[in-house]
Amino acid sequence: MTYVYNESTAVVGPLAAFAEPHTYDLCEPHARTLTAPRGWDVVRHEGEFEPPPPTTDDLVALAEAVREAARPAPRPPEDDDPQAHATGRRGHLRVIPPNR
Repeated sequence: MTYVYNESTAVVGPLAAFAEPHTYDLCEPHARTLTAPRGWDVVRHEGEFEPPPPTTDDLVALAEAVREAARPAPRPPEDDDPQAHATGRRGHLRVIPPNR
């Protein structure tokens, strides 16, 4: 879906084969029931809404995501100082030692 503001028109068609700014992919039920503001026209693609064929960009993005997930997390350097490990931080969580 995209909008043509100067013509007050919403255009609903098949899914895009590649990303374009100011366009939005809708699921089929929403594409079929979309309404526009009062005074606007809606131009709809007549026919079936079929998903676009996969592109090499999709496959490369999937491969990169799998590689990133498989990478081991970096380990902090080991310190011999026991006080250095009194509190730790991992991501957004903190480990606080119990009161002694």
